[in-house]
Amino acid sequence: MTLRAAVAMAMAATLGATLSACAVKTPAAQVDAQAPAQWQAPLPHNGSRADLANWWRNQTDQLLAELIESAQAVSPTVSSAASRIAQSRADRVAAGAALAPTLDGTGSISRANQQSAMPGGTTAQTALQASWEIDLFGANRAARDAAQARYDSAQAGWHDARVSVAAETANQYFSLRACTQLLDVARQDAASRADTARLTELSAGAGFESPANLTLARASAAEGSNRYLTQRATCDINVKALVALTAMPEPQLRQRLAGNDHAGASTLHSGAPLIVPSSGVTALPAQTLAQRPDVFTAEREVAAASAEVGGAEAQRYPRLTLSGAVGIANFRSGGENTRTDTWTIGPLAVSVPIFDAGRRRANVDAASARYDAAVVSYRSTVRQAVSEVEQALVNLDSTAQRAGAAATALQGYRASFNAVEQRYRSGMASLFELEDARRTRLNAEQTEINLDRERRAAWVALYRAAGGGWTAPAPAPAPAPALTSASASATPGASTN
Repeated sequence: MTLRAAVAMAMAATLGATLSACAVKTPAAQVDAQAPAQWQAPLPHNGSRADLANWWRNQTDQLLAELIESAQAVSPTVSSAASRIAQSRADRVAAGAALAPTLDGTGSISRANQQSAMPGGTTAQTALQASWEIDLFGANRAARDAAQARYDSAQAGWHDARVSVAAETANQYFSLRACTQLLDVARQDAASRADTARLTELSAGAGFESPANLTLARASAAEGSNRYLTQRATCDINVKALVALTAMPEPQLRQRLAGNDHAGASTLHSGAPLIVPSSGVTALPAQTLAQRPDVFTAEREVAAASAEVGGAEAQRYPRLTLSGAVGIANFRSGGENTRTDTWTIGPLAVSVPIFDAGRRRANVDAASARYDAAVVSYRSTVRQAVSEVEQALVNLDSTAQRAGAAATALQGYRASFNAVEQRYRSGMASLFELEDARRTRLNAEQTEINLDRERRAAWVALYRAAGGGWTAPAPAPAPAPALTSASASATPGASTN
């Protein structure tokens, strides 16, 4: 290439870069989420984002962490989210490539014989051909920005899928642990009823009990056995559901559960919080909403829709393209070589839309409508996120307040049943009194187990509602002070556990 050609190409590139600074106006890529200033539900302690990030690792039950990792590894939801990342990455690369020139290499060889004084010869040539669409009004930049936003969204979607699978697995695991505890209660209750039926039968045989009491005792024993068998089937179903989630072989899972029964039972029934109590955090910051993958995804969708409005608008304006080529050719005829090097700059082509029957304008209107829908969807996602966090906080506060009353009730009903049972054995209480005390004690035991299960489900819900500790890839703004609840106590040492 000659100096003149190089200077011409540089001038054309400079002109293109200058013109490409023009861009159409687009709607706001970031909008106000309209989130509340503070939580309205009571805030439990240890609800920090850092604790939530390491939530599963902080548990004393290692089997839970293993099951979650296994479930995430085999989840089709997580796999589909990973494939969407790969697709979005490819779309982003393709959209970004449209901003750069393209360069193609060509080569050819031909032999011709002309009916003239010039003898036949062989022509061989190679060339580099370049073309560039100068992005005058930002159409290609808008496509690149939209692709980047959707790539970020796909990455957040992958994290959201993992959080969902983790929460689902944890809920299923805690349900199984609670079911095992209820099974143990049912087993003890069935054994107690059977023992009562045995003693009543002996007393009836000696003439100390009526046939009606014997019938009642046998019916009570049958009811206890039926409850135990029903509860055992429920636990078996929960095991199989956990197998389906984690792909862990059922014999191996049952073996792990059996070896983990003591630790799992003591952990599940202790009433202790799932979050480790060492952090001392007294508030859950409102900016946690921005850390939810689904909220981030909705926010990036607004940015992508904004860029697409600009891209559609830019299609209504002129387009400028520049092309050029540099080639080397050799013509061989009669034993002699003739070299013919060539270069071209241009054409510098301008395409001006004149008439399209309103198609481009309609595309702009459609893109604007999609943008408005994305904004509404984003704000709706934020409201749903606020609602989920608030509901989890309410459930945590409720279960914490009910735990003490439930424990006191169980202790009292157990003492009452033991007293009535002793009186029955000594002939000072009727069988009806004994069965009534038994039912009351059984209900209290089930209530305490179910309450503990509710509390753990609320912690899992808070983990999920707070985004599972995921952090957005975008640079975070300056940290804001932690927001306290409108109804929470300001006393640092207060505990809701």
